[in-house]
Amino acid sequence: MNAVADYTPDEEQARLAALHEYQILDTEPQEAFDRITRLTKTVLQMPIVLVNMVDKDRQWFLSRQGITEREMPRRDSSFCTHAIKQAEPFIVCDALHDPRFADNPRVVAKPGVRFYVGVPLRSRDGYNIGTLCSMDIKTRELTPEQIDIVRDLGQLVVDELELRLQANADSLTGAMSRRFFLAEAEREVARAQREGKELSCAMIDIDHFKSINDTHGHAIGDLVLQRLVATCKSELRVTDYIGRLGGEEFAVMFPDASRSSALELAEGLRKAVATRPIKVSSGTIRVTASIGLACLTARENNVQLLLQAADEAVYRAKSTGRNRAVY
Repeated sequence: MNAVADYTPDEEQARLAALHEYQILDTEPQEAFDRITRLTKTVLQMPIVLVNMVDKDRQWFLSRQGITEREMPRRDSSFCTHAIKQAEPFIVCDALHDPRFADNPRVVAKPGVRFYVGVPLRSRDGYNIGTLCSMDIKTRELTPEQIDIVRDLGQLVVDELELRLQANADSLTGAMSRRFFLAEAEREVARAQREGKELSCAMIDIDHFKSINDTHGHAIGDLVLQRLVATCKSELRVTDYIGRLGGEEFAVMFPDASRSSALELAEGLRKAVATRPIKVSSGTIRVTASIGLACLTARENNVQLLLQAADEAVYRAKSTGRNRAVY
């Protein structure tokens, strides 16, 4: 079992960003992942199996066998908090006599966990975003062959996450596809309305993009689109996400963002785009973007109305000089 160092605050932010990029949190149960946990339960003959995504303050169960909860708080005494710090499967043979887990609620109360094995789920960027873990209410040991099987099953979870991400990404820029962005935005709006949270969105349109294509060619135009998305991703919070709605038109969702904070975030995006020129063989291209903002209100109360209001704001940004963010 090879341990890796604790994540620094910056590394933890990057780890959380890697987790949120998969857009898997709070989704409905999915058969592809349930199939893996059922198989793991059968192979290991253990009562509890989870695909556990380790978020900032909680552990959220993408798939679960043997428990009813969908999530639980992230604690220092949580098994998976330790497992994501490992490079190899993390095994606890007798949790009751391990000081790291002696006060874990799942150990001292029902179901009375004694044995744990967790395989870290490593993202393509090299961050452990969660675990495939199994628990038993009795002490036990695993054979090397069983450990290899669990490791392979954990890789199947990662492979499925990657396939899901690729299928939902715009092939050119890596932003969310239009279909996937709209589906995620619908879920975000519903959550904000259900929990009484604020929510803002932005439409981003590259200024004079047709002129860039006409002057430099479509290959350079594609590069500009790619750089725009990369720049935006580098500036967004871990909870924000960007989608390509078509051509040079992009949209960003700002969960839990008020009108003023979303404007500040959009200004950050605008400045980052404007101050990062793109070097090409013929020289340097300076790119700017116009950004229109809208926030969830009693009137703009669904995704289509939000995007329509943001699109109208983009038109105002362009008609008043471009390279600006406006409501």
